Amino acid sequence: MSALAEWMLRATGGSMALLALLHVGFAKRFQWKEETARMSMLNQQIFYVHCFFICLVLLMMAALLGIWPHLLLEGGPLARIVASGGAIFWFARLYIQWAYYDARLWRGKAFETMVHTIFTLLWCWYAVLFTWVAWHA
Repeated sequence: MSALAEWMLRATGGSMALLALLHVGFAKRFQWKEETARMSMLNQQIFYVHCFFICLVLLMMAALLGIWPHLLLEGGPLARIVASGGAIFWFARLYIQWAYYDARLWRGKAFETMVHTIFTLLWCWYAVLFTWVAWHA
């Protein structure tokens, strides 16, 4: 595949690594300590474990795209399966962005609307990129 395709995958991997690292600041930004204090111990621990595994999945996707993009671009059944899984993951995330999150969380608020828009575009990019890779694998 082309150098451009490899560069796009590497850049996307970098953005996913950055997204995983952003989760470090989420606890303070969203006051998770105060919010989770109202939960049972089990729910607190499930919440933090799920957050950890979201970061882990993002880092694993980032590693695949950033370090080994040629493994996806060379094609074959495994590359197609992995890329299809990535496409399904990111299309589902894009759907959740609009179908689950209440628009009152961002509508009419400049910063929140900007963040919502940026993440919508990012999820679109990820979904389309993985779909393109799956199609060409």
